[in-house]
Amino acid sequence: MNEIVLASNNKGKLAELSALLSNFSLLSLEDVGFNSVIEEPYETFEQNAYQKASTLFQFCGKNVLADDSGLCVNVLNDAPGVHSAYFGGEPRSDEKNNHHLLESMQGQQNRSAFYKAVLCLIWHGKTYFFEGICEGMISYERQGSGGFGYDPLFIPKDYDQSFGELPSSVKNRISHRAKATEKLVAFLKEQTNSH
Repeated sequence: MNEIVLASNNKGKLAELSALLSNFSLLSLEDVGFNSVIEEPYETFEQNAYQKASTLFQFCGKNVLADDSGLCVNVLNDAPGVHSAYFGGEPRSDEKNNHHLLESMQGQQNRSAFYKAVLCLIWHGKTYFFEGICEGMISYERQGSGGFGYDPLFIPKDYDQSFGELPSSVKNRISHRAKATEKLVAFLKEQTNSH
């Protein structure tokens, strides 16, 4: 079975991707003995995802997958963007991030935003990128307690509930990560069928 090392120890992310990549054996950073912190100093999701993937590839030499994602709000010049995790400051907290976002959006009529995910795959030494975007808007208050990150504030296009209220079955179908992963899965199927 093909192994892919995921640049994460996030159990939720690992489970989500394992379900989508059922023909592959997914390993976490812990599984390959990698315990350093990988810095993400760049201003684009692509560069940060590549930084994680290439660092890990140099460490273990296996096929690796890394992602970087975040929320981009149009009226805030696409902030928080790559700084989504620490938008409310250190230490990282969803509560502080959501509070800071609502404060930054006070008095704004334009609430349009999008979630963006970039997956970087190093497959047999070659690098590939897969991108997914989920359009939506920022609500005026938190709605629901499901999901994580900015989910209680993000209402996807064509829905009237936030990601914090929608069932995970819907989120896993329409989210930015789902769209990027769909492209990744199609690519991997092609690769494994042609060998």
